Amino acid sequence: MKRIFNYFIVLALLLTATWSQAAEFTLPKYQKFTLKNGLTLYLMEQHEVPLIDVLVTVKAGGVHDSLAGQAMLTADSLLLGSAKLTKPKFEQALDFVGAQVSSGANLEYSYVKLSMAKVDQDSLLTILRDAVLTPSFNQDEFDKHKTRYLAQLEQQKESPRQVIKSYFDEVLYAGHPYANRVEGTAASVADIDLASIKQFHSTWYQPDNSAIVITGDFDSKAMKTKVEKLFSNWQGKAPKFNLEQQLPKPTEATVLLVNKSDANESTFMIGGPGIKRSNPDYVALSVINTVLGARFTSWLNDELRVNSGLTYGAGSRFDSRMAGGSFYISTFTKTESTNDAMDLALSTYARLWEKGIDEATLASAKAYVKGLFPPKYETSEDLAWLLSEMFIYGFDEGFINNFSKQVNSLDIKRSKQLIDTYFPQDKLQFVVVGKADDIRDKLDKYGKLSESNIK
Repeated sequence: MKRIFNYFIVLALLLTATWSQAAEFTLPKYQKFTLKNGLTLYLMEQHEVPLIDVLVTVKAGGVHDSLAGQAMLTADSLLLGSAKLTKPKFEQALDFVGAQVSSGANLEYSYVKLSMAKVDQDSLLTILRDAVLTPSFNQDEFDKHKTRYLAQLEQQKESPRQVIKSYFDEVLYAGHPYANRVEGTAASVADIDLASIKQFHSTWYQPDNSAIVITGDFDSKAMKTKVEKLFSNWQGKAPKFNLEQQLPKPTEATVLLVNKSDANESTFMIGGPGIKRSNPDYVALSVINTVLGARFTSWLNDELRVNSGLTYGAGSRFDSRMAGGSFYISTFTKTESTNDAMDLALSTYARLWEKGIDEATLASAKAYVKGLFPPKYETSEDLAWLLSEMFIYGFDEGFINNFSKQVNSLDIKRSKQLIDTYFPQDKLQFVVVGKADDIRDKLDKYGKLSESNIK
């Protein structure tokens, strides 16, 4: 038996070595400029196909909202037409050449993304500039979009998995801007008018608060000249905004029960404080979390799905942001097995400390992580998002260029240190969305119980 076990350790180590050679990856050459108006510009040439991706990123997200949903609705409004083009003409101009445009917002930034053929760059860069700098803010178009948006918010309440993270953030980050709901609520969105959208745009959409990332088939010198000319009239400065205020730390274990009276299953999250995106241990922690809950053969999925049949899937992740983050386990189960699933999730999580990770499992996770890594950055669009994250979160190309080195250097001793340092072990925060009358009496053993209603 010992010989067989040793064989699998050797095999896993050989696989790791193979992946180590195959998965080496360095960030392609790029240039970064700060233009005279304070705008940050990233240029990365990729000449494999005649396409260009442009990503305009603004440090303006849900944390900046005065009314929850403001950042999201502002980003949406950029695609409702510009000062030069009505919404139908804006959409027609893009559709005619097969270009794709999208916009959105999360807690810490907003974006507009354009993918286009190389031949269309001159006309479409002008259209993109106008959408970002001089949106039409047409009242009729805004009212129609807001009506659709409110309907979507109402629809989301039918899916606990779509809304539970917002409840979890409100519990974990209470009193901090990270508790803000990016998508807003029906009540907050109802109070957002076009004037507040204009105010948000004029306050935060400023060049010193923004970056333009361009990747694809172009000449960097010529592209820099185009961008400087197109955006030279964009002037202004955004207010200072401090996210580095002290993040709240849980003082006791708590349970938030969100009642969904027609639910026949319970959806839950269990977790606590996590890490910043710029944390130097980010890569090593992703390897450890792969063992726990970030692949199909993870401990959590094995125990809760494969071995017990309590769920169709269970996992864990670090949700890392600019000033901090969270760690959480998440899954769902039948109402009657709520306690069984939560108890099994907790006992599986406790294995990190009680048994730790053995050599074969660590080697397998390292090979898995490195095998996934290069495909994440195969396209020019992938690379544009990476450069944008570097701008937002403050990490550099060392994350990419040293990735394999960091994975390879993780050993059992170091994994134990990281588990003890970063994985929350006590004062855990629980959020359960389900039929309150059927599960209420079973939840107070996990922590101080409070209740809300999904409606």
